[in-house]
Amino acid sequence: MAHRDQWGAQPVYVSEPQPMQAYKEGTPYDGDRFRPKTRIKDPIFLIIFLAQFAGFCVVSALALSTWISQGGLGGGLGRDSTGTSVTLDRHTAYLLLFVAAAALLLSTSYLIIARTFTTLIVHISVILSILLNVGICIYYYIVKYWSGAIIFTVIALLSILSYAGFRSRIPLASLLLQVVMDISKHHKSVYFAAFTTLLLQACLSVWYSFTVIATYAKWTPGNPACSGSTSCSSSTVAGLIFFETFSYIWTSMVISNVSLTTLAGGPFGSWYYFGPREAGLMPKHPTLSSFWRASTLSLGSVAFGSLIVTVLETVRLLLNVARNNANAEGHPVEACLACCAECFVGCIEGMVQYFNRYAYIEIALYGKPYIRAAKDTWNLFQDRGVDALVNDSLVSITLTWGAYAVGMLCSLFGFLYLRYTYPSYNDLGQYTAPVVLFSFIIGAQMQLTLAAAIEAGVSTIFVGLGEDPGVLAIRAPELFGMIATTYPRVVQGVPRV
Repeated sequence: MAHRDQWGAQPVYVSEPQPMQAYKEGTPYDGDRFRPKTRIKDPIFLIIFLAQFAGFCVVSALALSTWISQGGLGGGLGRDSTGTSVTLDRHTAYLLLFVAAAALLLSTSYLIIARTFTTLIVHISVILSILLNVGICIYYYIVKYWSGAIIFTVIALLSILSYAGFRSRIPLASLLLQVVMDISKHHKSVYFAAFTTLLLQACLSVWYSFTVIATYAKWTPGNPACSGSTSCSSSTVAGLIFFETFSYIWTSMVISNVSLTTLAGGPFGSWYYFGPREAGLMPKHPTLSSFWRASTLSLGSVAFGSLIVTVLETVRLLLNVARNNANAEGHPVEACLACCAECFVGCIEGMVQYFNRYAYIEIALYGKPYIRAAKDTWNLFQDRGVDALVNDSLVSITLTWGAYAVGMLCSLFGFLYLRYTYPSYNDLGQYTAPVVLFSFIIGAQMQLTLAAAIEAGVSTIFVGLGEDPGVLAIRAPELFGMIATTYPRVVQGVPRV
């Protein structure tokens, strides 16, 4: 039956609400919810995170000071200012600056599209993902990149079969997105937090880009800055770029996850447990209170969870480099093995990210340390069954597609800019791969930051549903009815110790 939500949004198809069971009534503050103990959680990982960020600042300062004193090794905008032929220069810095600006614009556009076409965005994203996988597969067959073609043939077939299997679940995922968007309409802090985080990510991406360029300029053998210096070597450059990239990914993920934790413990969690703001029960400034907890008391826990994903992401990037090198050197077997390993690590990374998101919700609501939050999250999964939460994965697929698309478009922009400006340092194409990779990382990370705001709302609803399912029947009866029809086990309350 078609209904309109309580804010007068577009009609959506929902199932009739099922009869309510008897649920144990409680208060929003049960189990120290929204009232965590005032002590820093996981302080060791907080110290490690701050130390690595301080190290990044030191390396960046050393590299940028030399780079500036050398005039950026020349280069500029367009084809007339190509700079040094030794290594990356100001030309690449401007390129990555444009990439960051493009990523900001594309990420914002994707949010607008998601807000405008809420009920269709899941269908569109899944279909586009399938078409993209098929397109990449066909391209690899055309260029005779056999190992990649075989892998993407399997991926394309799996994606087609997955769409057929998940098709019946798409309406629920679409309704979840719509409810989160409707909540956001009444809590402008959601958009403020999302765009503030996106701006921070843009600044971090620009800083990272200039630092990488300056590192190449300062420590690459043959540069003016290396005259009489014994510290200049390819291994030094590789080591520093590895550290800078690792630090960038970790810091970027911490920023994203602090945003997720802030929104989960602020507007979304408050909406679920206190009701709409108009009811008058919601605390004042819930977003500010949640941000203070996430950025101080729980920052170590957020850094802990982010570190695990950062390690997996770094391993995946290294395998990607190994696959590209093996393919360039004409070793198809090694390239195929590296591609398989990359896919395997990517799957593990996706599972950890999915699991971590619920742990961050527990951290946001209760102020738990990461390990305890992870254990409670696992118990929630066991009590509810992972299958009952697959629809959140469909939402994640939708948002991850946005990150993938933004990253691909940014990398394409970087490739075309190099192709049509012909910088001197890239005469043989030796710097095309790293520039395209940096462009993809910048674009994808910025979109993932924006997607975290939406994922925070969906994940918070699932956690609240697992703890107090009766509350959802009051807040969003249409959504509760559809969930009760599809997953009756989910609407049984989970007792908390």
